[in-house]
Amino acid sequence: MKKSYDIIIIGGGPAGLAAAVSAYDNGVKDVLVIERDVRLGGILNQCIHNGFGLTRFKESLSGPEYAARFIEEVRARNIEVWTGTTVLSLTKDKQVTVIDPVHGMLVLQAKAVILAMGCRERSRGALNVAGSRPAGIYSAGTAQKYVNIKGFLPGKRVVILGSGDIGLIMARRMTLEGAKVLAVCEIMPYSSGLKRNIAQCLDDFDIPLYLNHTITKIEGEKRVTGVVVSKVDENRQPIAGTEMHFDCDTVLFSVGLIPENELTKEAEVPLSPKTRGAVVYQNRETLVDGIFACGNVLQVHDLVDFVSEEAEVAGRYASKYVLEGKSSACAIDVSAGENVSYALPQKIDKNISGNVKLFFRVTNTFRNCTIKVTSGDRVLLSRKKQICVPGEMETLLLAEQKLQEIDGNIVVSLENEVNV
Repeated sequence: MKKSYDIIIIGGGPAGLAAAVSAYDNGVKDVLVIERDVRLGGILNQCIHNGFGLTRFKESLSGPEYAARFIEEVRARNIEVWTGTTVLSLTKDKQVTVIDPVHGMLVLQAKAVILAMGCRERSRGALNVAGSRPAGIYSAGTAQKYVNIKGFLPGKRVVILGSGDIGLIMARRMTLEGAKVLAVCEIMPYSSGLKRNIAQCLDDFDIPLYLNHTITKIEGEKRVTGVVVSKVDENRQPIAGTEMHFDCDTVLFSVGLIPENELTKEAEVPLSPKTRGAVVYQNRETLVDGIFACGNVLQVHDLVDFVSEEAEVAGRYASKYVLEGKSSACAIDVSAGENVSYALPQKIDKNISGNVKLFFRVTNTFRNCTIKVTSGDRVLLSRKKQICVPGEMETLLLAEQKLQEIDGNIVVSLENEVNV
């Protein structure tokens, strides 16, 4: 049995598939994709709503349709795929221990590894909401799987905590299936979802969005019978006397996504405390030679089109690493400045040719603002925007020529803002 590969990709979702195609097309044919589910596609398989592919394919696709485009490309290249296979461990020497019903447990050796494991949802336990543990409490993604894959309706009267995109989409989905969505509550003064999802999933169905509100109590013993929702102050603490009661049988949590980085940590790859994903260069190589990362395991994206774009970068440079070996790095650090929560890549290697696309998110909603990229007192790039919101990823293209002209580190910040 073959036990060594040029490139092993962990994860067969949109990131892993795009990375595999890119690596193959850039000269490395000995590629293995490992997916723990029984089918490729990842989370896209349960995202039956449309809106995918508008940037990449210039048409609106459902999640399964978007995944199918890349699955076809993988099959057309005869790229080896193992489904139903769990990765047990990963070392910094790029040894991958796997187990599945076909091969049993075995250790594979790779010349390069691409991490594409995606992310997971925060649970109720991470929020410490008061109440017992009755039935009827789900993460939004779990509810989505029940409705779209298994054909079960989790409840009929629903309150959603958190305004992430999955929660917004499930507010619409539950409504279309006959449930009554009573409220979407968001502890922050802004929604963490895309503006289009607020309009299409809440406004179009008259579902109220309560900003600066959170669930302070879940009622019920065997099954949820109701929740108490309270307004919060500037420190996100409940304000006494602002309580509202909703009679409901179901609570969905859509309170953020966390990169699935257990294997990343095991391989001793340094993580960013802001993204909770790996620290990477612009080629998506981590600080461990030959280990690359892309997609939601690196940073939580708002559009799958950006996931595919980032994965293609990782696949291309992983292929280059296998074919040409590791080159010396001339690194400068990239950090988040005022009103910016994070910037990625966290490091730029000046020895890698080409422009660098910076990804970042802002900390609040701002109007009539200016985004700046600076190095010391020097302004490398400045762009005005009418509005910036935390729920939408921002990008800037930094010219290679400007990078070669600087010696210091880079800061991405937002200035001259009007906070709303």
